Amino acid sequence: MIYLHGLGHFHPPNIINNKFLEDLDIGTNDQWILERVGIKTRRTVLPLSYIKETLNRDPRAAQEAEEYSNAVTGKNAAEEALKNAGVDRSQIGMVIAGGCSPETLTPAEACTIAAELGIEAKAFDLNSACSSFGSQMYFLSLMQPEALPEFILLINPENNTKSINYSDRNTAVLWGDGTSAAVVSTKVPSRAKATFFTMTSSPEGWSKVRIPRMGYFEQEGATVQTFAIKRTIRCYNEIREKFGGQPFLISHQANLRMLESVCTRCEIEPKNHLFNVDEYGNTGAAGAPTVLSQNWHKFTAGDKVALVVVGAGLTWSSMAIEFLN
Repeated sequence: MIYLHGLGHFHPPNIINNKFLEDLDIGTNDQWILERVGIKTRRTVLPLSYIKETLNRDPRAAQEAEEYSNAVTGKNAAEEALKNAGVDRSQIGMVIAGGCSPETLTPAEACTIAAELGIEAKAFDLNSACSSFGSQMYFLSLMQPEALPEFILLINPENNTKSINYSDRNTAVLWGDGTSAAVVSTKVPSRAKATFFTMTSSPEGWSKVRIPRMGYFEQEGATVQTFAIKRTIRCYNEIREKFGGQPFLISHQANLRMLESVCTRCEIEPKNHLFNVDEYGNTGAAGAPTVLSQNWHKFTAGDKVALVVVGAGLTWSSMAIEFLN
């Protein structure tokens, strides 16, 4: 069992709307985008002028152009999580970070974020692409509580627009930047607890979704979407059968049409489907936990959430979260 004490999130202020993408003259428009992926806007750490002028022809230059580093977005999300949890940063005994595109191969990004926060504690990365938050929680669920500190900070900094080729309409329309953070504990009770965890991988499909070092995001879109839909349905139904009723679904925020397909097949009522992909795009590992963060104060006693994430690897993970009060 893992108690969730507080969630936080951060999205950079620069907005990429569909009109901006249309003006890039890459063969797309608002209607084309909405019909295929259902995304209206997304955020980026890059200056809009940089994207417009360069189409991000050199991903190496994007890191120099960024207005927010992963360490800074991680700090911003973490500070909100700490505030919502009512936990001081001095109480954090472990920091774990992970996502699709860390800015440094070494040191671990958890160390750079912890330094921004002024936290001196155990810090390491646990990456599993878009499934990183689920994998981090699964990893902690396997640990003996006495082996862990009272409070742990999980952070998923996902500023992936730096890895997007803005001359490719198929990927340019999908991605946005966002960072999530969670303060959790295996020892100290809170109003929400995660009591069921899964994590599974199929390494045979490792090449289906990838970001080469200093290269562009690439995927086999149709294959990956079909895979994500099937795995999400399977994980949601497993949680529904175990806990009964119709839990809220928070899934990997890949695109709205994919999520709608899952809801249709699982007969999930619109009020029980929580998402933000239409406003923020695919924010990788930060997607599902930022939805949880945005709705954190809306949940009441008795609410149950099925959080399901799917990512490169191929890896997928799920957890059931129950709200106590």
